[in-house]
Amino acid sequence: MIAKQLSIFLENKSGRLTEVTEVLAENGINLSALSIAENADFGILRGIVSEPDKAYAALKDKHFAVNITDVIGISCPNVPGALAKILRLLSDEGVFIEYMYSFANGDIANIVIRPNNINDCIRILTTAKVDLLAANDLYKL
Repeated sequence: MIAKQLSIFLENKSGRLTEVTEVLAENGINLSALSIAENADFGILRGIVSEPDKAYAALKDKHFAVNITDVIGISCPNVPGALAKILRLLSDEGVFIEYMYSFANGDIANIVIRPNNINDCIRILTTAKVDLLAANDLYKL
């Protein structure tokens, strides 16, 4: 249920995102989901990869500032209101979502969330029978 996500800090300059994807490609690592947040000086690429520990080592070796963060993957119907119901369950129990990103494929939406309390989040979602993605399944999407 708990997956490892890479957070890579990048200067805002042409080619840095390309360099990250090339390092991953050279090491046979697939990037299945990503989000980029930026400000004036740098960006943070958050991503789910097929082999997070291998990716971490490869990026560190190329002098990228990279961290591994625990996140949760959720699968839900790709229909209006499905995400709202899940978020209501969490907010009613005081779980704060630090950030999230999602991607849909047909009738299914996959969501990656970083809650303030990962154990409470898992307990609440499991009790409500929300479809949590196993880490290995998330890495293969």
